[in-house]
Amino acid sequence: MYHFFVEQNQISDTHIMITGSDVNHIKNVLRMKEGEEIMISNPNGWDYYCTISQICDDNVKAKISFIEEAGHELPSKIFLFQGLPKGDKMELIIQKAVELGVFEIIPVAMKRSVVKLDKKKEESKRKRWNAISESAAKQSKRSVIPNVHQVLSFKEALQYAKQLDMVLIPYEMAKGMEQTKKLLGQMKEKKTIGIFIGPEGGFGEEEISLAKEQEFAPITLGKRILRTETAAITALSIIMFQLEE
Repeated sequence: MYHFFVEQNQISDTHIMITGSDVNHIKNVLRMKEGEEIMISNPNGWDYYCTISQICDDNVKAKISFIEEAGHELPSKIFLFQGLPKGDKMELIIQKAVELGVFEIIPVAMKRSVVKLDKKKEESKRKRWNAISESAAKQSKRSVIPNVHQVLSFKEALQYAKQLDMVLIPYEMAKGMEQTKKLLGQMKEKKTIGIFIGPEGGFGEEEISLAKEQEFAPITLGKRILRTETAAITALSIIMFQLEE
């Protein structure tokens, strides 16, 4: 069943009005017809099972068959602070992070980030990254589309993360799997969890010092050195496993 997202103001008691780029996708890509069934999610975490009742040039009208509270989301909101990687790695990280249940992705320009984005490039990249997030959310039957935030500096990212209940930083110099397992075991008590992943080359020592000053917790992902994209996927997989109900 194909999956779409709408804003709350597009939903009435009996029907949902789909607009924007999804109209072309339904008509010309999927070649759907009136009477076919679709699933539509709203930002409040509700899934609407619908039947297409009318296809027009600029909108698609869907009749609501039944509604259920979405059960596809993790009980805690996960914020991924990803050090900007080289090439197209960010696209892979976003796709897999969304599949694994992340709530928001915050690209971070760190000391050892090779990539430098000016405002024009950043705007173009963010548009592409958010499109990947939306596509991955649809594919994995998410009830929300995770937002890809504007790029932050490391200090800005630390400030942004202060609002969260727990912040973890996988760091190759961190020791003690026992302490890591203890911290991971406390996650179910937290409503918001941040995870910082360094770029190629890892974190700078001063970045780790700044994080420790905020009482953010360095953890280990094992004795092997992981690529930045592997570290992100590994950390999120562990968190998903711990939180899944």
